[in-house]
Amino acid sequence: MALLEICCYSAACALTAQRCGADRVELCAAPKEGGLTPSWGVLNAVRQTVTIPVHPIIRPRGGDFCYSGSEFDAMLNDIALVRELGFPGLVTGLLDADGHVDMPRMRQIMQAAGGLAVTFHRAFDMCVDPLQAFEKLGELGVARILTSGQQSSAEKGLQLITELKAHSRVPIIMAGAGVRASNLEMFLNAGVEELHSSAGKLMPSPMRYRNTGLSMSTDAEADEYSRYSVDGESVAVMKSMIDRYHV
Repeated sequence: MALLEICCYSAACALTAQRCGADRVELCAAPKEGGLTPSWGVLNAVRQTVTIPVHPIIRPRGGDFCYSGSEFDAMLNDIALVRELGFPGLVTGLLDADGHVDMPRMRQIMQAAGGLAVTFHRAFDMCVDPLQAFEKLGELGVARILTSGQQSSAEKGLQLITELKAHSRVPIIMAGAGVRASNLEMFLNAGVEELHSSAGKLMPSPMRYRNTGLSMSTDAEADEYSRYSVDGESVAVMKSMIDRYHV
């Protein structure tokens, strides 16, 4: 049966995802950055309250995936914390300046992760040669690759996703980016084993007083009074579709 992973940006969202049928959570901070390493406080809260598997992302900043020495050191320290807290897996990815998987650093990542399941995230979609990267990640022992098939959405990248799936069952290919109930059957029909969705919506802030002439963001047009949240109903619908498909 296909597995449904939900991307969550808080402990509350992770609990919503669990309650509505998610099989696994990718835990992140900073949705507008595409997901960064969560704080210790969030990690600890989720570890104490969520019982389904949770894989925190290890990503020190937004932007590309070619990291400085100090950024990489921070990643190794965050992996040590994730192991200490007892999470079963993590999500990360590194490329070199030429767009190849940074093999020396990924070897260090795998060593630091120990027995944790490692997902190589959508840094894969920014690499220069996806087939070569797939082979290299398989050699490293990466458990899965999260990918949109190097397109703006997994729906548009389905051809590459199915091509990668045909090469080997390991690493697992998990389709992500724009996966939702309206196109879920397409991925199920293609035999995709794992599906990644944000299942998100914007929730209005409870603030009654609003200084609309001021923004805390570098984006002056950013809405300070809406918050990203997991839509539990969307999670439940997708899980129900997966269950019915496999009956």
